[in-house]
Formats: sequence, C-alpha cells, structure tokens
Amino acid sequence: MIRMSIALLLGLSSAAAMAQMTPVGLWTTISDEDKKPTSEVRIVDNGGVLTGKIEKRLDPKAKPDDKCDKCSDDRKDKSILGLEIIRGAKKDGSNNVWESGKILDPANGKNYSLMLTPIEGGKKLEVRGYIGFKAAGRTQTWIRAQ
Repeated sequence: MIRMSIALLLGLSSAAAMAQMTPVGLWTTISDEDKKPTSEVRIVDNGGVLTGKIEKRLDPKAKPDDKCDKCSDDRKDKSILGLEIIRGAKKDGSNNVWESGKILDPANGKNYSLMLTPIEGGKKLEVRGYIGFKAAGRTQTWIRAQ
C-alpha cells in the first residue's frame, strides 16, 4: 500500500513537472537594458496554437493609454495593455520547442519569427525573436509568474 502511494505521488509530481514544461501560463518579461520586469504576458493554447497578450505593465514609465503607434498591421494604434504580441506558435514535434509563430515588439512595431523554449523545469522561458536565420536574433528569458 505504501509503495503504491509513493509510486502514485512520484507519478503525479512527474506529471505536474511535465505540465510546467510548456509556454502556457503567465510570464514576467525582463528588460534587456536594465534587467527589470517590464510586463506580464499570458500565453494560452488555442487548439495547439499559442497566442500571448500583455496582461499587465510593470514598467513605471509606462502610461495606461500607450498605443502601438509603430505597428503596421491590425494592431496599429491598439492599446499596449491587452495587445496580442505572440501569434501562431506551434510545438515542434517531440521537442519542448514552440516555433512557426511571430512575436511583436511594440516598441518598434516589428514582427519577428519566434521560438519558445521552456527551461529550468518550466520556471523560465527562452523567447527568441529573429528575422531570417535563428542565429540572427536575440533571446530574452522570461520568468514564470504563475
């Protein structure tokens, strides 16, 4: 009985750990410049396709009425708060990598190809944006907020 309970607990903790090895959840973004939190982004799964919206702004310089005035698509002049910045990311086979999507940088209005990789047991998320080649881009590390 005790062995079965231990095995069950181990199985549940393993399943919980695997559930965290996904980009789905709430993430704190970190500034490249000063390494301080700038926002919280919620990533959701819509039938195997991930999207992410800015749910909260943490930068004290941010204004509640800031708009994406540099965006050139359907997000032009939309509020930064609630803005969908991740679109179309899909899991790449059996790897813990989500690709084929785009990420928007509201500061410059540019869309980048996207790669999301959960690391450190899903406590952090490597977010790579690039144009053309994966090697030609930059990676941010977001921290799971929830």
